[in-house]
Amino acid sequence: MDARKESEPTPMKNRTTAERKSERELVVTRTVNAPAHIVFEAWTNPELFKRWWVPKSAGVSLRSCEMDVRVGGKYRLVFGHDDSNSMAFYGTYIEVTPHSRLVWTNEEGEDGGPVTTVTFEEKGGKTLVVLHDLYPSKEALDGAIASGSTAGGMNETFEQLDELLATLSDKGL
Repeated sequence: MDARKESEPTPMKNRTTAERKSERELVVTRTVNAPAHIVFEAWTNPELFKRWWVPKSAGVSLRSCEMDVRVGGKYRLVFGHDDSNSMAFYGTYIEVTPHSRLVWTNEEGEDGGPVTTVTFEEKGGKTLVVLHDLYPSKEALDGAIASGSTAGGMNETFEQLDELLATLSDKGL
């Protein structure tokens, strides 16, 4: 039996959707409960980004997070248990529009990785986040999906973002 009183609202969980839009495109969407300027800060401030980006169930941590968020700036993320067992992801920011859009390259693969675009659209104090990955080939996207490195952990990752945003909104960021 549900102990909640009928007059109490049911907490609303935000839903993450992932859809393959074409042979080379994967799009993940989520509405989060915070204004765009706070969501953008969570995506561009390394100290905040480290607190939500890696799904806890992955069993690894984001050991290092370097972000120079400007056009031509670089980023480098290092995941792992320790220095001897880690993996780096890195690239270049090619578009930065504060509070509304980020575009970066993913340069860690031999053929190059996808170009990622994230948009932030605010409506009524909430923000629709759309993450769009454009892969260099159909085979590259097929491989990413098969490895589980695409949308598999994004629901948990976005839930962690929701948790962080609640604390930032409370602080009046």
